[in-house]
Amino acid sequence: MPALPAAEPPAPPPHGRLWRSPEPRPAYDVLVVGSGGHGLATAYYLAAEHGLTNAAVLERGWLAGGNMARNTAIIRSNYLWDASAGIYEHALGLWEHLEDTLGRDLHFSQRGVLNLAHSTHDVRESVRRVNANRLNGIDAEWLGPEEVAKLVPILDTGPHTRHPVLGATYQPRAGIADHDLVAWGFAAEADRLGVDLVQGCEVTGFLRSGEKVRGVRTTRGDIAAGAVALCAAGRTSVLTEMLGLRLPLQSHPLQALVTPLLEPVLDTVVMSNAVHVYVSQAPKGELVLGAGIDGYNGYGQRGSPRTVEDQIAAAVELYPVFAHAEVLRTWAGTVDVAPDASPVIGPAPFEGLYINCGWGTGGYKATPGVGHVLADTVANGRPHPLAEPFGLERFTSGALVDEHGAAAVAH
Repeated sequence: MPALPAAEPPAPPPHGRLWRSPEPRPAYDVLVVGSGGHGLATAYYLAAEHGLTNAAVLERGWLAGGNMARNTAIIRSNYLWDASAGIYEHALGLWEHLEDTLGRDLHFSQRGVLNLAHSTHDVRESVRRVNANRLNGIDAEWLGPEEVAKLVPILDTGPHTRHPVLGATYQPRAGIADHDLVAWGFAAEADRLGVDLVQGCEVTGFLRSGEKVRGVRTTRGDIAAGAVALCAAGRTSVLTEMLGLRLPLQSHPLQALVTPLLEPVLDTVVMSNAVHVYVSQAPKGELVLGAGIDGYNGYGQRGSPRTVEDQIAAAVELYPVFAHAEVLRTWAGTVDVAPDASPVIGPAPFEGLYINCGWGTGGYKATPGVGHVLADTVANGRPHPLAEPFGLERFTSGALVDEHGAAAVAH
């Protein structure tokens, strides 16, 4: 897409600040709506790799205060289908060099991720996924119960448990990274390259000429743009409804919790689809636990006590030592789930509008990958090859990317 004349280089942020707090300008080459990890990464790669520095990120609240601040920071790429493996492995490759790219410590830890199998069906599906991963060049292993017990000694692998551990898939390169540091890193670098990060600026409508989107209406005035990219997670469908475009998404609360600081007891990430609980230990020492989505639609960021109770019960059964821990706090985000549990990435049915949504609970791990892919899509006005399978047209053609199995807990 052609760029507008270059704007004056921005003044550096005030002392002690990582980025500026500018007033929005009347027009930009590109507007990114949503300042979560995906929006910030998209803006960074637009500026860093495509020279589109006359861009702005619009955030209705505070920067990275939505799902980016409310996730459990897990990173992996061991998804089943070729399309999913492609974009998640692309993201993991970028994660492995992201600290050098952004020039800062992100607490990136490749401690590995285990996905437990508790039944004959689990074992068959898990081995199938390991084989599919290997065909796609993704590191994947099948571990028997003895190997699982050796890797995670605190896990109860005895036959007496309600959900006996029959084995697990293992991805050694997977792990965690600090979500706040990641967001701040992308924000600071995007700002340094000239991108405006505008907080407290809610999009209330769109500027249109027929079927072409020419900008947005906001609580801080109208802003024109050559292209608009929506990265608003669970609220993307709310925005597109302003254009009469109904997306095939449902938004649900997704809860997680942490304990107080503990001595090191777990040095990998362990997930279980059957009992819907997963756990890791943060570098500071707190246990981070999550589960599946709440069973109802909504935008509340509290969720239901029943989900927390169920995940705690499952965690204590699998890890008896956790019975001595306490819950420090719980929270919820709002996740957008498509019918096939895969994202929607690419051009919308309006010229100049691009959408990135439907990640369910898997969005964090894709952060650098989807930012890189969406920036390329916007800059060149066509889907990046890794985004092509995830276009809206798959819901009419039937070419779905069904990742419900690999994304049952969906992290």
